[in-house]
Amino acid sequence: MSCTIAVAGKGGTGKTTLCGLLIDWLCTHGRTPVLAVDADANSNLNEVLGVKVETTLGDIREMVASADIVEDSPIPAGMSKQDFMDIKFNNALIEEDDYDMLVMGRTQGKGCYCFVNGLLQTELRRLSGAYRYIVVDNEAGMEHISRGILPDVDVILLVSDCSRRGIQAVGRIAELVREMDMKPKAVKLIVNRAPSADLAPGILEEIEKQGLDLLGVVPQDEDVYEFDSEGKPTVTLPETSAARRALNGIAEKLFAIV
Repeated sequence: MSCTIAVAGKGGTGKTTLCGLLIDWLCTHGRTPVLAVDADANSNLNEVLGVKVETTLGDIREMVASADIVEDSPIPAGMSKQDFMDIKFNNALIEEDDYDMLVMGRTQGKGCYCFVNGLLQTELRRLSGAYRYIVVDNEAGMEHISRGILPDVDVILLVSDCSRRGIQAVGRIAELVREMDMKPKAVKLIVNRAPSADLAPGILEEIEKQGLDLLGVVPQDEDVYEFDSEGKPTVTLPETSAARRALNGIAEKLFAIV
């Protein structure tokens, strides 16, 4: 049975970076196979992991949507839309040595992402039994949780910066999880980009006020900034990196209880 880990938080907190490092930790510690899911329409988990994306679920949506409105349909004559999508789904799954990756991607057409969200939900349910761990990098905010797009989630990691507003934002996500009666085995908080390992008393007070369970603190790391600036995959950070060391410790604590 697979364990599904959803990483959530407001934009700009570095959740995608931590998500990539968590996937890398699972792979290097032999906890495979892993399915990495970039469920953010503004996809960039692949850049953190250093893989190239050829096809996204958004691309498939566009191809299917255009089939009825263009003269030269992308769907071969005699093939149903469902058979066409099944083939494209296989192409959309990026296969690496220790993990596979599925990318939601953005659509070009107008309107909401309901169709792509439905594709994501269907594919996650179909693939869930084939992986030991599924790690989902969610879009900023609460849409995937509020719409029930994710399948049964075992662990929710809430990522915040070290500000009161950030803690309050993930507190609202935690409250939504309770309202949705999702019942994960664990909901944990990670504070990222902290100036030190010791959080200020006011931030600790806000964490307690929001009823959040602090799993660990990741310090501000210039190596992460430099790697991003140079276009280097974050998962190639050296073992001496402060962010990697902190995430490694967090992962060890997390997987000792789930």
